[in-house]
Amino acid sequence: MSKNILVAVAWPYASGSRHLGHIGGAYLPADIFARYHRVIGNNVLMVSGSDAHGTPITVRADEEGVEPIDIVNKYHAEFLDYWEKLSISWDNYTTTMTDNHKDVVHRIFLKLLENGYIDKQKTLQAYDPVDNKFLPDRYVEGTCPKCEYKEARGDQCDGCSATLDPEELLNPVSKLSGNPAEFKETEHFFLKLSLLGKELMPWLETKTDWRPHVINWAKSFVKEGLKDRAITRDLEWGIDIPVDDLGDEKKIYVWFEAVIGYLSASIEWAKNNGNEDAWKDWWENEDAQSFYFIGKDNVPFHSVIWPAILAGYENLNLPTNVPANQYILIKGEKASASRGVGKSLSDYLSEWQPDALRYTLASVLPEQSDSELTEDEMIRRNNEELVATWGNLVQRVFTLIRNNNEAINTPSALESVDQKLLDQASEAFNDIGRKIEAVELKSALQESMRYVSKVNVYLNETEPWKVLKEDSNRGGRILYTALQAIDACANLLYPFMPTTSKKVSGAIPKDTENSWNLNEIKIGAELTEIGHLFKKFD
Repeated sequence: MSKNILVAVAWPYASGSRHLGHIGGAYLPADIFARYHRVIGNNVLMVSGSDAHGTPITVRADEEGVEPIDIVNKYHAEFLDYWEKLSISWDNYTTTMTDNHKDVVHRIFLKLLENGYIDKQKTLQAYDPVDNKFLPDRYVEGTCPKCEYKEARGDQCDGCSATLDPEELLNPVSKLSGNPAEFKETEHFFLKLSLLGKELMPWLETKTDWRPHVINWAKSFVKEGLKDRAITRDLEWGIDIPVDDLGDEKKIYVWFEAVIGYLSASIEWAKNNGNEDAWKDWWENEDAQSFYFIGKDNVPFHSVIWPAILAGYENLNLPTNVPANQYILIKGEKASASRGVGKSLSDYLSEWQPDALRYTLASVLPEQSDSELTEDEMIRRNNEELVATWGNLVQRVFTLIRNNNEAINTPSALESVDQKLLDQASEAFNDIGRKIEAVELKSALQESMRYVSKVNVYLNETEPWKVLKEDSNRGGRILYTALQAIDACANLLYPFMPTTSKKVSGAIPKDTENSWNLNEIKIGAELTEIGHLFKKFD
């Protein structure tokens, strides 16, 4: 029976170009996972969008002397170009600028207010005395009180992933003027995490399959005692508060409304497809599953705070899993286009085939710990694993078959070595499928390439180019087996490299649609010419 699988992917700030760390951290893993589930027949809804209200957007707008909407439009268009080139298979990729998103955010806000999980509290907010304005949390930097990281932000520390309030920072300064930040009293709406958190620990205890760094952090966060957290700020750029108690100068804080984007994007998808209630199959159906693909800096919001919001709203599914990745490092540093650590994604896409880029990233996914990525290693994998191993295997088999197509015969008399290779393919589909379902994607790719290597070994040991000269029947059965195995390889690699895999599989005549299993190929039909799959770097 088909399952409903929600694939919810981190919303990138529309404030700057993306880099390989972003793609390997969230977007590629999500796409691999979604493509697999579609192939096996599950109903996948994969959603995300450009975060249009984050502080980084107003910072960039100030730097460039333009309006925030200009920045949003520029980078949203750039992101759409990335997704198309990388074959990221969204069901809906939107923005937080839509009326639909605003309406859903207001609905959540008002329901939580009605249920007693939002109230007004007085608080201290960072203030820049030089620019004479309140500072959003990300406009404040200082030393983390927990790990002493020197460049912690007012909302979170990148050094230890702790969530922070600006007043907790040591030696806080304004990013606007560089002067010490002051703190003034102001009034805001707060999410009462102190109440909502009480229900989370029993739920977290059931998450025995979550990655250790995610579940350990989430439990620790809850055990420390959750503090109420402001969900409005003194801002000019953001979503209006649906009640007018505090005046027009305050907006809903981005961390609260951005996570609601998963729900609003699902509702938007349903409306766009002519069935306004279709989203409920993924959000209210208790048998549906939801997976949130994010980087480790977003773990607090997706493993604790978003579930708390969902629980407070009632009748919406909590996350099935939050398979957060850690960081991709370039020469020991977190990849960052803004800090010049690693090239921008646009640079790579101008030099690399998208599938080759997907493959090299999938090979080093930082699922359990930070992963080091070097261009030398990327080139080695491309040349040795894609060009020399997989691409060369396809060319060898396709060339042999084109030259000896009349020799291929029915598979009624396979020898044990042939049957063993096809049995290993069936085992690979089962094993790799289980790994992908467990979001062990790097290991799944390794297993896929192991099967490619087995097909290479089979070809070298059976030597069909020699056998065909002496026994065309036996040679034909070897070619049949090799072609069947090539098709299996293409299907195993499809979630990771969809474009080249479809090219290979589509060139092999079959009577049935591709599936996550061995497909019966047509005997005697001509193969489509596909040329070289990958280019070699010098």
